[in-house]
Amino acid sequence: MIFAIGCDIEDISRFENKSQKFYDGIFTVLEQEYCFSKPNPAQHFAARYCGKESVTKALFELGIRDVYYKDIEVLRNDLGFPVVNIIKDSGLGLDIKISLSHCKDKAMANVMVIKKASF
Repeated sequence: MIFAIGCDIEDISRFENKSQKFYDGIFTVLEQEYCFSKPNPAQHFAARYCGKESVTKALFELGIRDVYYKDIEVLRNDLGFPVVNIIKDSGLGLDIKISLSHCKDKAMANVMVIKKASF
């Protein structure tokens, strides 16, 4: 197995009062539905952005450079824990673990990507 890690931290204020075009360029429909359902959507958008950025950093370390923000979906499972879905997975064989957090003015994410070594 090969693994890589990524992390990111952002100011929540970067995600306040943005245009729909801004959100559409980065987030999937399901991510937007989740974030806009919350009293303070910006903190949830910021956390998801951190998740996407963390995933791209880890994938880049593994030599995977053609996965973009809209290809990465950060959702919640049935228990409420964050999960990552690579929309255009196309057999990458990745297991992605993610942790999200936010406080009053910052959001952050940590990611570990595990890939089975191919010989």
